[in-house]
Amino acid sequence: MDRNEPVSPAWELLLPAASAPARTRGRSLQAALREAVRSGRLAPGTRLPSSRDLAADLGVSRGLITEAYEQLTSEGYLRSGRGAGTWVGSAVRATRARAHDLAPRSPGARADFVPGTPDLSLFPRSAWAAAQRGVLAELPHQELGYPDPRGLPRLRTALAGLLARRRGVVADPERIVVVSGVAQATTLLGFALHARGVRTVGVEDPGSPQHDALYASAGVTAVPLPVDGEGIALEPLRASGVRAVVTTPAHQFPTGIAYSAGRRAELLDWARSVDGIVLEDDYDGDFRYDRAPVGALQGLDPDRVAYTGSVSKSLAPGLRLGWLLVPESWAEEIVERKRTMDLGHPALDQALFARFLERGEYDRQLRRCQRAYRERRDALVAALDTHFPGSQVSGIAAGLHVIATLPERYGPEERFLARVAEAGVAVRPLSSYAHTRTESDEAKEIQLVLGYAHVPPARIAAGVRVMAEAVAR
Repeated sequence: MDRNEPVSPAWELLLPAASAPARTRGRSLQAALREAVRSGRLAPGTRLPSSRDLAADLGVSRGLITEAYEQLTSEGYLRSGRGAGTWVGSAVRATRARAHDLAPRSPGARADFVPGTPDLSLFPRSAWAAAQRGVLAELPHQELGYPDPRGLPRLRTALAGLLARRRGVVADPERIVVVSGVAQATTLLGFALHARGVRTVGVEDPGSPQHDALYASAGVTAVPLPVDGEGIALEPLRASGVRAVVTTPAHQFPTGIAYSAGRRAELLDWARSVDGIVLEDDYDGDFRYDRAPVGALQGLDPDRVAYTGSVSKSLAPGLRLGWLLVPESWAEEIVERKRTMDLGHPALDQALFARFLERGEYDRQLRRCQRAYRERRDALVAALDTHFPGSQVSGIAAGLHVIATLPERYGPEERFLARVAEAGVAVRPLSSYAHTRTESDEAKEIQLVLGYAHVPPARIAAGVRVMAEAVAR
C-alpha cells in the first residue's frame, strides 16, 4: 500500500483514534476497532490490512496495530492464522445502541390530573446541595464501605425521632430498615410472608394497583377486600382466610377516607385473633389541611403492624428513599432479606438525608409542600364548583388527590373519558382502581380521582374548564 494513497474508507473510522494523545492512543485504537466490529461496519469475514500497512496508513507505530490485533483476537472479535492474515471473527453480532425512557408520563397532555406525582419543582435544590457538601466534607472514610443493611445508625435514629413526633409511631431505631421506597418495602414483606408459608395477602378494593404485582413477585397472591365508609370491611376480611392485609388507614387510597377509630380497633383485634399482621402504607400521612394528621395505626400495636413510608411525596420519587418499621419478631428475617437483595441502601444518600433531618430542613420542606398542596386542592375544588355545578368532592382534606363525583348529566363515564382525552386532559376514573368490577358499576355516576399536587393553580382552573368545554360539545 502506497503511503501517499488516501486511507481506504473502511479504515477512516480509525483516524480519530490515531490522533489521540500518545499515552491513550493504543487504547483508543482498540476501542475504535472493537466498536467497528460490534456495529457491523466491519462485517464478519472482512480481511484486515497487515499491521505494517495499516500503521503506515494511519501514521502510527506498527507496534500499536499489532497490539490492537492481538488484544481483539484474544477477546474473540478477530481471528488470525499463521501466514493467513487477520480477519473479523464470526462470533460477534452487530447491535444498535438504544436507550428507551420507560418513565411513566402523560405525553402531550394539556392538563394532567393523574394522581401520584408531587410538584417536583418544589424539590429543595439549594438545601439539598448544601447538605451534600457537608456530608462529603465530614463523612468518615469507613462509612463508604458496605453499610448495615438496616441503614446507617445516624439515619435510623433521626427517622425514629421524626416518625414518633409527626406520625405517632413507636419507633425503635433497631427495627427501622432504610429501603428504596415503599415498593421495596412491600417486596421485602412479601418475601417474609412467603417464607412463613403465607401465600395470600388482603388488599383494599379499590386500592393501589401496584400491590398486586409487587406481592406476586414474591409468590404471594393479592386478595381484594372491599372498603366501606369506615375502612376495610371486616366481615369479608374474616371470611377471606388471609392472615395479612395491606391498609392505608390515615388516608385510604383512592377513596380519600380516614379509617374510623372503631374500625382501627376492630382491624387490630382481627390481626390478634388470627396471629396475623397489618401492613400499613402511610403514603401521604403528613399532608392534612383541616386539622392535625391522624396518627399512624402502628402506634396502637407495634407487634401487629408493619409501617412503611417514603419521601416520594415530600421530596421526589426519583430519590428512591423510604423506611420500613417492622415488628420485633419480623426484624431478623426482613434485615437478612434486605442484605441479600442489595447489601444495603447507598451510604452517601443515607448520610445526606440524615443531615437533612437533623438540621430541620425536612420539616421546612414538609411545611412548604403543605402550603402549596392545600392551595392547589382549594383551587381544584373551586374550579369544579364553577365548571361542573352540582359536583361533589368526597374524602378528608388531605393528601395529593381528591375524589370528584360529577352529576349524571355529564355521563356516561365512557363517553366523558373519551371526550376529555380528545381535549388533551389526562384523568383517571375511580373505577380504574377497582380490583373487581360488577355490572352495577357501569350505571353509577362519574367518579374521578384527580391529582393536583403537580399542577400549578392557574393550570388547574384552565384544565377543569377544558374538561367542561369538552363534555359540553
